[in-house]
Amino acid sequence: MGAMTLPDREPSSTQAFAADSLGAVQAPQVAGVQTHPLRFTGQPGEYFRIWIVNMALTVVTLGLYTPWARIRTRQYLYGHTWLDGQNFEYSARPIALLRGYLIVAAFFGLFTAAQELQFSGWQWVVGGLGALFALAYPWLVRQSMRFQARSTVYRGLPFRFSGSLGEAYVAYGVANLVSGLSGSLALPWAWFMQRRYQAQGLEYGTARGHFRGSLGPFYLIGLAGFALTLLGVALVAALAFGGVTLLGGLDGLDFEGLSSGLIIAIVGGYLALGLLYGLAWQYVRAASMHYVLNHFELGGVVRTGATFRPWRLVWIGVTNTLARIVSLGLLTPWAVIRTNRYLIGHIQVHSLTSLDDFSAAQSQSESALGEAATELLDINIGF
Repeated sequence: MGAMTLPDREPSSTQAFAADSLGAVQAPQVAGVQTHPLRFTGQPGEYFRIWIVNMALTVVTLGLYTPWARIRTRQYLYGHTWLDGQNFEYSARPIALLRGYLIVAAFFGLFTAAQELQFSGWQWVVGGLGALFALAYPWLVRQSMRFQARSTVYRGLPFRFSGSLGEAYVAYGVANLVSGLSGSLALPWAWFMQRRYQAQGLEYGTARGHFRGSLGPFYLIGLAGFALTLLGVALVAALAFGGVTLLGGLDGLDFEGLSSGLIIAIVGGYLALGLLYGLAWQYVRAASMHYVLNHFELGGVVRTGATFRPWRLVWIGVTNTLARIVSLGLLTPWAVIRTNRYLIGHIQVHSLTSLDDFSAAQSQSESALGEAATELLDINIGF
């Protein structure tokens, strides 16, 4: 398998893998390259039954059923994701997740109790726990990735994540710190470091991932997100300025006599700002995923490609949110299936060898502590 490798240079429009400005694979035509589109076969009705039972049991058990709910959900979604005639599997054990959940819950329970009770020296306890979490954060992220990879199985062979702890502290510690100190000017660099760490640490059998992307496109993605946020700020400023102007300037402004219409306009402006900020982050996630998938390869013989449109994915996310709100959450299963159908249906795998040819590597069980922490805190470590 080592003798067969995909070309290192970027292909031209007349070569095997035609690419757009972000490297999106359009139409692989090189002799010997097999293209395998991913398929998602999940159904809203089936998923609704799993979802409603999970919700009920989680409430009845005061949250203790959460690990089983997470695993049942992932087993369904993975089991209905198909590649080259084989579906993926999710093999995590709920007891391992439960232990991690209890440890993390105890940690943050102590943190919250110290803040609320404010006993003698509580500031030191809160500060110490906060510092401990900040120091442990890159390790938790790495543990979560290792657990998730080990629990993902394809053709009976589990994935692995071998990114080093030092690299994790650079990608999720140093990069985040520099981003904060730079006023977010270095935020795209942090995204780049984190996505590269995720991609290059992934292994399937003895084949290791490689990220062929560069930093520049992440800044372009960041600029697009910043432009959306700036639009929201400008909208709020325009509404405020217009309202003050109509009332004769700041000197004549009577705050007690503000009309309800103006108040509604200002509140609407802030809501628009929040919406555009949310859209900006949704776009950043979708565009980053699109770019990474079009610049990822495995073992030199497999490349992934994505043809979904980032703005289309953002639109699906927005309409899904509206559907959840209108239905009081009952359309959540429909929204999940809808997103997976579009996203997975627009991802392909291009291979120079059969997907059966990957050989297994030794693997070991992983702690679920990191996975529990990122789940409970709703930390998005992926795309």
